Amino acid sequence: MVKKTPAQRSTAATLGAAKAFTRRTMLKGAAAAGAVAGIGPWYVRDALSSSGELNILNWDDELPNKPELKFPVIAKFEAKTGIKVNTTPFSQNEEQINKLQATGGAGFDLCQPTRDRAPQFKDLDLLQPFDQKKLKNLGNIVPSFVDAARSVWEWDGGLHWLPHCWGSEAISWRTDKTTLDYKTLSFGTLWEDKYKGHVQGRPHSLLLGIGLWMDHTGKLPSNRMQDAFKDEDSMKKIYDQLLPFAIAHKPWIKQFWDSADNTKSGLLQNDVVIGQTWDGPALNLKKAGEKVSYMAPQEGAITWIDGWAMTKAAKNSEQAYAWIEFLHTAEASAGVAEGSGYNPIITGADALLSDAAKKAFQEAYPGDALKKLWHRVPEPTWFAELRTQYADKFKAA
Repeated sequence: MVKKTPAQRSTAATLGAAKAFTRRTMLKGAAAAGAVAGIGPWYVRDALSSSGELNILNWDDELPNKPELKFPVIAKFEAKTGIKVNTTPFSQNEEQINKLQATGGAGFDLCQPTRDRAPQFKDLDLLQPFDQKKLKNLGNIVPSFVDAARSVWEWDGGLHWLPHCWGSEAISWRTDKTTLDYKTLSFGTLWEDKYKGHVQGRPHSLLLGIGLWMDHTGKLPSNRMQDAFKDEDSMKKIYDQLLPFAIAHKPWIKQFWDSADNTKSGLLQNDVVIGQTWDGPALNLKKAGEKVSYMAPQEGAITWIDGWAMTKAAKNSEQAYAWIEFLHTAEASAGVAEGSGYNPIITGADALLSDAAKKAFQEAYPGDALKKLWHRVPEPTWFAELRTQYADKFKAA
């Protein structure tokens, strides 16, 4: 028996969750959705006692709220509870961390860390554990996502994070400008000569993609980049070989994106043909009829889970629990997924998605793609700091 590392054990839960979104589960989920809906998707206990305000620090595209949507998330919550939601959007985890550090968490009741940032948030010491007796809909969450939370977000006897949605980072492209096939698609595809000057991505993500590609092809064995998380020396040995390739291919980059919005504008307005991007922006464009698609490469799509955490400075905790109870219903989770292009975490929510959303998911992860997912490893603070240094060198080259 091969003993798994803590990182391998902690990411195994995400794989199980992602596997839940197969074609078979899409059909089976209808029955579960009915069971959840039976208790009422709008059931927020003691809503009147929670009336007031809620201040959240949130990802800018994970709470779809446009009036034309079938389920404008914030508007639905406010209408049902009387609680006013004040949002402060951000587009990168680093931006979120900077905002929290600047205020000591003051001014925010809830924030939205990504699962792999648990070690960094533990070091920040700005969060308080949830009172699990107040988590009325904890049982609605797909069990593997609960496991994913407990495996890295429990410390000092408390659970400090709850899942919200999950997604991936892989290859998006303009279908009218190039043709791609799953069997040959790779993170290395980005660097083919025909795409020179037409690629988009984030510096640190592109470096990871290069590493996964080089590992997959045998050019730089790294245990699927897991070795980079062992210690600082191991990380430097790997990234010192990735950075020169990235810098040499800087002319391939049309733009470095840093938000969902400029990912979309790159594809639609800035002559981007192909890129390494989040799934949500690309799949939203695809569902809207734009000539854009998204697919996992042979190395495996890079997966993540975003969630909710409560700050120690929270002044509206009851409102925060009402918010989480609301989001952890099948209808709300489906509404988040449908409007954002990401994926739900509540049992039965997948069955409530539109046919277009289901089709887009299936096309994004064809064949054995769900078996190859690469789950973001919980990142120690030292790793995040070093990675930023390498990313900055790439960007500045």
